[in-house]
Amino acid sequence: MKTKLTLAAAALTANALPAYAEGTLNIFNFGLYTPPDLIEKFEKTYDVEVTVTEFDTNETALAKIEAGGHGFDIVLVSASIMPVYLEKELLLRSEPSKMENFKHVSEAWANVPWDPERAYTAPWVEGYTGVMVNRDVYDGDIDTSSIFLDPPEELKGTINVMPQMAEVMDLAIMYVGGEPCTSDKAILKAAQEKLLEAKPNWISIDYVSFEKLINEDVQATVFWNGAAIRIRAENDGFEYGYPKEGFLKWQDNIAILADARNVENAKLFQNFVMDPENAALVSNYTGYTNGITGSEEFMDPALLAAPELTLPEEFADKAVFQTNCSPEVQNLYSRIWTTVTK
Repeated sequence: MKTKLTLAAAALTANALPAYAEGTLNIFNFGLYTPPDLIEKFEKTYDVEVTVTEFDTNETALAKIEAGGHGFDIVLVSASIMPVYLEKELLLRSEPSKMENFKHVSEAWANVPWDPERAYTAPWVEGYTGVMVNRDVYDGDIDTSSIFLDPPEELKGTINVMPQMAEVMDLAIMYVGGEPCTSDKAILKAAQEKLLEAKPNWISIDYVSFEKLINEDVQATVFWNGAAIRIRAENDGFEYGYPKEGFLKWQDNIAILADARNVENAKLFQNFVMDPENAALVSNYTGYTNGITGSEEFMDPALLAAPELTLPEEFADKAVFQTNCSPEVQNLYSRIWTTVTK
């Protein structure tokens, strides 16, 4: 899906930043992940016309970029797939750590394993992958991956599982006692068997629409915490759970492509999203926290108070940061996932 954000570039007001650039900027991002008001503000500030093209998975984006001829300048890159982008030399070393607004990046995210010293990326948002359940249907323990792997009777036939191979595989592996990216054949076999055993209880393997959840056509799903906030805002029967067997933490980042045509505008955008007020626009729209110090001042108080953004203390040590598995393990995951989804 391609969405042209036709937000007219307006004359700058007296207290706005001066326009340092003009022209265009082409952004490649997940669907429902780019705040229109952020884009409008950037366009007005820098007299740049922005086009946003959406994708559904990191793998889809990577394949499109590798194919070439895409015309994108900015791409959203999850930390887990960052090593692949770097290995294939698909990103520009834009040095966000040397940009003016980098001073606002929280210490925890200033120097990260997937992008040492932030040579390529600026933080976008971070979150967790867990489960979401309609409490009006099921009132038992939801802090467990058994919601989709050993589902209670009340939920059978109403469960969705996202078609995110790595995330679902990692949750299943942790559920059977392993660690993400394991090559242990016994653990992988157990995870496959558990997924195959559970599958008849699922209604779909899909990026389920918000409407299906709000309307309760789906009563439980593997889900991201920020997206869960948006569902609960429309149907307060839903609640988010953090699996005690282990769940995933992740961060998404903004990078510039090596073959970008509008490099200076892309650098302006990286710096722009590290401003606390602009980072808050991203969080208010997506429902996730952002790693930018001071952004809380501009965030929606209801979002800051949302239970989905408050990790229960007893589960803090169960969050495993999502990483990119070795090619060998990815091949093993792919074989299992193909068997499960066919």
